[in-house]
Amino acid sequence: MPAWTCLFGFLIGAVAGSFLNMVIYRLPRGISFINPASSICPVCKHALGWPDLMPIFSFLSTGGKCRYCQVKISPRYMLVELLCGGLFAAVWYKYQVLQDANLSTAVYMLTVACLVAAFFIDWELFIIPDEINALLLVIGLVFHGIVGSLPVALQGAFFGWALLFGISFGGRILLQKDAMGLGDVKLMRGVGAVIGAPLLGANVVIAVFAGLVFGLIFMGIDRMKGGSAVASTPVEPVPEPEPESLKSLLTGGIWTLLCLDIVGIFFPKIYRLIGIELTGANSEELDEEFTVTPSTIPFGPYLAVGTVLCILFSTEIQGAADAYWKFATGGKTTERSRSIESDRLPVG
Repeated sequence: MPAWTCLFGFLIGAVAGSFLNMVIYRLPRGISFINPASSICPVCKHALGWPDLMPIFSFLSTGGKCRYCQVKISPRYMLVELLCGGLFAAVWYKYQVLQDANLSTAVYMLTVACLVAAFFIDWELFIIPDEINALLLVIGLVFHGIVGSLPVALQGAFFGWALLFGISFGGRILLQKDAMGLGDVKLMRGVGAVIGAPLLGANVVIAVFAGLVFGLIFMGIDRMKGGSAVASTPVEPVPEPEPESLKSLLTGGIWTLLCLDIVGIFFPKIYRLIGIELTGANSEELDEEFTVTPSTIPFGPYLAVGTVLCILFSTEIQGAADAYWKFATGGKTTERSRSIESDRLPVG
């Protein structure tokens, strides 16, 4: 297709972003998608009509306020629509314009939508709902099953789980504090199923680098806001909470490896096998011992950024990995370099 058709990708993404705004608000709070069936203002609870649901335009036409109660709406709503539209347009260009791959375009758009929802939910609430992580895993398994590369999805899911759980468990032992929540482990399991194992290392490297850069930016912003003001009263030091127990961490790791968290979405009583009684549809009891402190940084958003970049620049990233491997091995062509060179994101 010609490049101008990326406009279709943007429009599809903007509409998807409008739906994702509802997902981001309702899913982690356990609010039904059926009752109320229509979107509502979170403040006055008034049902929104079609003039209020036009992506981007509705926000601009009301000056960023609710049409009914005049309360200001978070700019995040328009940001999600713009971001999703831009990312869908980029996926459309790579997989529809350059490769004419209809199935890949649809699959990677759906993957990006899941990642956008995970990004904003984890950023706000430090959780990634099991439904999103389960959907990513299903997307990867179904996609690779259709294109005849199911082992790639299974291997990617396992290595994604192993990589993040290894970091979580190793960090807990070495640092004697919580290093990573199980939500990130589940996210990487699903991501691995979609993009395969060869890109997972690059994904984590990108996520760590992005976390470092944005962490420094946020620290700078906090310092600028604080200025040189000195607190008038001394602040009592907050005691460091107890980290998650190794038993709980191991139980959660095995639970997610066996994908029992996905079974638990439909049959919550299965959690009784490990002594957990769920109290809500979207509760995070399995990970409840993971402590969130003022210094805790959600890693899920940066994993989402890394995954999107791997989807959009898979060839360049894998080419860079191949070049590095050849450099590290003295320019020799090895089985590893040949596997990196021949292993690309599936196209269907």
